[in-house]
Amino acid sequence: MPVASEVTRILLISGSTREGSTNTAALRTVQAIAPADVETRFYTGLLELPAFVPGADPANYPAVVGLRDALAWADAVLISTPEYAGTLPGSLKNLLDWTVGTADLHEKPTAWLTVAAPGRGDGATATLASVLGYVGADVVSAACVRLPVLSADIGADGLIAAQGFRDGVAEALEALVRHGQGRTGTVDN
Repeated sequence: MPVASEVTRILLISGSTREGSTNTAALRTVQAIAPADVETRFYTGLLELPAFVPGADPANYPAVVGLRDALAWADAVLISTPEYAGTLPGSLKNLLDWTVGTADLHEKPTAWLTVAAPGRGDGATATLASVLGYVGADVVSAACVRLPVLSADIGADGLIAAQGFRDGVAEALEALVRHGQGRTGTVDN
């Protein structure tokens, strides 16, 4: 039986491909404030993923192999995405489509961080919840939070300094880690 890791590895996925994105800044802030027992990796291959082809062998596409490796590395996943035309951006939906049938997200603790103002982004969140359910991800509702961010909130370093945002993200991160540890905890004799 493998020894449980003391570090929780979280893959951060931004659904935005826009430079200066509030979603990307939010996840970069998560990365900056993560405690010592949390290792984060920012997924950077969104633009390199080819269009999903049902039945295609993922091994034939280096970018898809990279995605699968990143997901295999992770104990949990945290996604932050904008809403485009009332739903997920096509590039993020494409990434998720590549996980259908591969079990890359099956039973993996997953959460999302919504940075849109209340009343906005709900279509993306609903679609994300639906797709994550379809692929069998273990959605950690206690770690799915809305913490609105404006472009003006992003500092010159690309991070969000607002303490309320950082506190909210820290709580969500803790809920995601705690959930993952509960799934892999040891049984007392």
